[in-house]
Amino acid sequence: MNAYTRAQAAAIACLDEPLQIIACAGSGKTQVISQRVAEILKQPGIVPRNVIAFTFTEKAAAELKERIHTVLATEGVSTQGIAEMYIGTMHGYTLDLLQRLVPETFKFSALTDITGRLFVDRNSRRSGLTDCPTSSVGTPKLRRFLHSKLYMQVTSILREDTVNEELVPNGVLKAHWNYLGLLYEHRYFDFTEMINLAVQFLEGDPTEDAEAALVQRHIRDDIRYVVVDEYQDVNPLQERLIRGLVQFGANVCVVGDDDQTIYQWRGSEVNNIVNFKERYTGVRQVTLDDNFRSSKGIVELGRSVAELIPSGARLPKAMAASGRQTFERGDLLAVDFVDPDAEAAWICDRIQAMRGVAFTDGPGAVPRGMSWSDFAVLYRSVARDAGPLVDEMRRRGIPYVIKGLNRLFDSPEIQAIVGIFRYIVAEIDGSMLRALFDDASLVPDGCNWAAVMKVLDEGRDFDRGERWGVYNIQRLYLEFLEALTLREDTIPGDPARAELVFYQLGKFSQAISDFETIYFNTGPAQKYKAFTDWLAFQAPDYYADADADVGYAAPDAVVISTVHQAKGMQWPAVFVPCLRNNRFPAKRPGGLGLFHVIPDNAIARSDRYRGTIEDETRLFYVAVTRAQKYLFVSYSPVPGNRLYGRRSAFFDHCARQAWFLTRDPGAPASSLAPHAKREVPNVTLSFSELKYLFECPYQFKLRFLYGFNPPLHEALGYGKGLHDALAEAHKRALDGDVLPAAAAEELVDRHLHAPYAYPELKSALRSAAIKAVGRYLGDHAADLERTVHSEKQIQVHVAPGVIVDGRIDLVRRLDTDELAIVDFKSTARAQDEDVTRDQLHVYAVGYQELTGERADLIEVLNLDEDGKTIREKVEDPLLAAVRGRIKVAGTSLRNNDLPRLPLWSEQCAKCDLAELCREIPASAKIARRAGSEAV
Repeated sequence: MNAYTRAQAAAIACLDEPLQIIACAGSGKTQVISQRVAEILKQPGIVPRNVIAFTFTEKAAAELKERIHTVLATEGVSTQGIAEMYIGTMHGYTLDLLQRLVPETFKFSALTDITGRLFVDRNSRRSGLTDCPTSSVGTPKLRRFLHSKLYMQVTSILREDTVNEELVPNGVLKAHWNYLGLLYEHRYFDFTEMINLAVQFLEGDPTEDAEAALVQRHIRDDIRYVVVDEYQDVNPLQERLIRGLVQFGANVCVVGDDDQTIYQWRGSEVNNIVNFKERYTGVRQVTLDDNFRSSKGIVELGRSVAELIPSGARLPKAMAASGRQTFERGDLLAVDFVDPDAEAAWICDRIQAMRGVAFTDGPGAVPRGMSWSDFAVLYRSVARDAGPLVDEMRRRGIPYVIKGLNRLFDSPEIQAIVGIFRYIVAEIDGSMLRALFDDASLVPDGCNWAAVMKVLDEGRDFDRGERWGVYNIQRLYLEFLEALTLREDTIPGDPARAELVFYQLGKFSQAISDFETIYFNTGPAQKYKAFTDWLAFQAPDYYADADADVGYAAPDAVVISTVHQAKGMQWPAVFVPCLRNNRFPAKRPGGLGLFHVIPDNAIARSDRYRGTIEDETRLFYVAVTRAQKYLFVSYSPVPGNRLYGRRSAFFDHCARQAWFLTRDPGAPASSLAPHAKREVPNVTLSFSELKYLFECPYQFKLRFLYGFNPPLHEALGYGKGLHDALAEAHKRALDGDVLPAAAAEELVDRHLHAPYAYPELKSALRSAAIKAVGRYLGDHAADLERTVHSEKQIQVHVAPGVIVDGRIDLVRRLDTDELAIVDFKSTARAQDEDVTRDQLHVYAVGYQELTGERADLIEVLNLDEDGKTIREKVEDPLLAAVRGRIKVAGTSLRNNDLPRLPLWSEQCAKCDLAELCREIPASAKIARRAGSEAV
């Protein structure tokens, strides 16, 4: 075991009692959790599927998976079966639980916060939005677009929190039930409903509800340990989930810091962590109070900020610096300015001056010169306050990225892209569009602008008589970029700009996908007009609070972020500007709000939804503890605005601390060449994503580092429906229930969901699926009885920080007693045979790592009537070769070595993103267009 502090060692060793780990900022909690999981797995009789580890984000899950793998490998502990240990978010766990055990949910897909809001707005009356009453005299009912975010909060609270429904107006409850009915009608889960439905099964009567009995039997028989990270941010419904998972005696360990409770406005209940010891029996408490991240000055500041919270509202703790970063006078500044422009100019001056300052990342590391990405600017609200800084950085040419899609639509590059759609709906003419692209410097040398305009003119001809699905926004976007010849190596200006521009273009591709997920089957003229209006009037607000980035790319650029988005991050130098009274701490919001819809006395401890000074203090604590060595807090009044004319109490608190200087002594001297700390984040890929890495590393880069999305296809869902129907048949066969061919129609109707298909195609897909499933059940009746596993979870550790997760369609025993891994394929859009063979050999590797058993054969079973079945032996040289390919692919990803294929090939012809890579041969363009328009 590594050298741990006494407190860390105590937390790791506690395996049999309910455990509460109170983890101060930078205290190494992820390593402690990882080591504790390793100790759990060393116990006799414990296997990985007995453990659940919840994280707050997928990013945190990927890091925890990697740490656990590293610990197990270092200590020689077997990783066999590790794929069956769940590590991830509660939403992901409950969706997986439902879609493994409750067949009726297989066809459901997940709405994000963005697509959920689009769904509510598009179905404003049927969703209950515009029928939902309020107590506001001026707004008797909620309005489309204006109040969809509030309405989604209302529907979530009614399921997530402790609510006295007798005090909620009947009209609100009726609207809520209409929303839930519409969700289920369209086969959608929102994040709340995934957990809510799972909790209903966990709390249900197993003697009366067969699905509750199945879910509870799985929990009782398989779950022995539950670990919950970021426990301070769980809401009451999530706490009920945890209770349900440990109801049969599983050990519970919660990890968190009440001082970092920052999601009260989403319903998180700080009392869960503060009162944990009183609610569970025999709890052992361990406090991790050593901060390994920051200098003594920052640690002492953080401690003093936390102590502003009343003692009755927080757990006792005393964070202490571990000494890994040294404090030097001038590292911490509290400075004020005459206005926001002066503040922005100083921040830019300081960043430029400190580029090249020596910084040591950790013990034993070689000092390097700080680069752009070592600086972060954290705001209470990027949307409201970052404008002056963004303008100044653009003027100076300082590279920056804004986390998430916040302020995406303010950038000149994206304003030009939005111009495409303004032209399509005749809001601007061609000369105005060209001016936008010239201003954004997005016209490559030698570009044929007439060809560009031809693409758009064809795209806005909505009277071509083609199916609505042909008028695909994402496809038009990619065809436009192709005609513009805009690629990484053609973007005008400094070559370093290319990465930032593609990072922005990938974000916009995600925005298109979000919109088309909901509006795909809309008349083309109406769809493009709605999209253009959404970009102008709703999208900036939709994405203002979005947490997630769309890709894994981490350009060497200054990070601009909200404090909420910065949770779990760290930087050598952090700026916290705009410390104005009424901004940070924020004043309580005015206007129509939650308590105009749900009376405040109907919700337990409702004040947390309003926001309190304690909540704002916790948020400020998170902000300052993101810094490793340098922290600069600043204030500037907004001229002519009395509301934002006074200093924040947080600024004054910092200025009073002895660690701060209030006059700028000048930047430390630069001594080294700037060298960014290049880190590819820990990533978890699916097997299909690994396929892209195998086929073409550059396609993988476009999809997963930059976030570009391929166009939606009308038949999307057909393949999944077939897989799910067969999965149910195989799972029932495992229980001795072998279905006849006549069951095909019932299976298909339960599982097939093709939301983007037009009526004729939907009917054709249903008929084809019934034939395929019926044919399979008839031809393979004997095989069904030899099912060993269906939808078996497997995992391959590709390289440090890169893990591949997936499911094998079927593992069956042949009548020869050989073990075969089977993958089902259907339709002309199936993968090439050689790619499928590679993928199945990867499955064979994963199956061996999971079970210790080596498969004898791999099979590709084509479900089409005249489909060709492929079967071949699994041989050691092939397995060794695939392991080698996996290692090479993982290393390439870690090193960001993701080149294009050297020449146009058949693989390029099938790539949805070839437009962004290279010039497409004329013959290939014709074939691609024909393929996109064919069904």
